[in-house]
Amino acid sequence: MKRLARLLLLAGMLLAATGATAQSTATREEMARQMLAETNLARREPLRYVGYIKELRRHFVGRGYLVPGSPALVVTTEGVAALDEAIRFLEKQKPLPPLSWSPGMAQAAADLVRDQGPTGEIGHTGNRSGDMRERIERHGTWRGRIAENIGYGPDTARQMVMQLIIDDGVPERGHRKNIFTSAFKEAGAACGVHAVYRNMCVMEFAAGFTKGR
Repeated sequence: MKRLARLLLLAGMLLAATGATAQSTATREEMARQMLAETNLARREPLRYVGYIKELRRHFVGRGYLVPGSPALVVTTEGVAALDEAIRFLEKQKPLPPLSWSPGMAQAAADLVRDQGPTGEIGHTGNRSGDMRERIERHGTWRGRIAENIGYGPDTARQMVMQLIIDDGVPERGHRKNIFTSAFKEAGAACGVHAVYRNMCVMEFAAGFTKGR
């Protein structure tokens, strides 16, 4: 929960600075598909994301960065140190095969979006949908291992994935590790309105998954 709270601090301030919604660039369904596309882009071509993060770095002033076209300053926990560490990681990261879209795991992700979106709650356990494992097993059978990423705030898939790769304030960089785990072969995502942070996206990962009837 501490890790998520740090991530939310950045997400919330980014949202306050931009005042944007996901609907300005894509429908929620489109954004979910774009989440997979951007995640696969990062896996296949890590150096592409080096360029995106370097561009973001240009806007930093101290531990914050200026949002293009706005006087607002977004304050982060680590400042450019987190970006520089992410860049070093990506420069050494070997390309990985893309993840396949899993309709069943997308449904599991959507369960949490429907659960948390209207209430503004956060975290990996929903009041009605249960924890990650419960949600995934409700829609099928997984093999090997599973993991879950949740992002709140950014209004585009690229910003959301970049946030998860940088993982500001998260010492173990758990969200980044999920994205670049070679054992994962399938993923499903869902995005929706969040009562507090306006946007949220959930992505489920698995080494293998068979959708139930």
